[in-house]
Amino acid sequence: MADIAAVTDAEFEAQVLKSEKPVLVDFWAEWCGPCRQVSPILDEIAKEHGDKITFVKMNVDENPVTPSTYRVTGIPTLNVYQGGEVVKTIVGAKPKAALLRELGDFIA
Repeated sequence: MADIAAVTDAEFEAQVLKSEKPVLVDFWAEWCGPCRQVSPILDEIAKEHGDKITFVKMNVDENPVTPSTYRVTGIPTLNVYQGGEVVKTIVGAKPKAALLRELGDFIA
């Protein structure tokens, strides 16, 4: 996920909740196999559609407050925030085509 910036509990409000455009937060962990599967797919989507939606990642082991606040119980969980609210939740690793369908409203 080299291209996608990391966000911490401390930065979450400023970088995600107060963002002008939608923000996809990838909740992940080092030990999570499905998280590693979805990582390069998100990199591709971010390269193609980063002008319309911001992509960030949050390590749930290093930042436990935000995942708990948003009831993230399984990873990978992809939450899309718009106007300070969760407007879409995608749980589990999905192929690129499925993610693009799920994100259609935000990247059209």
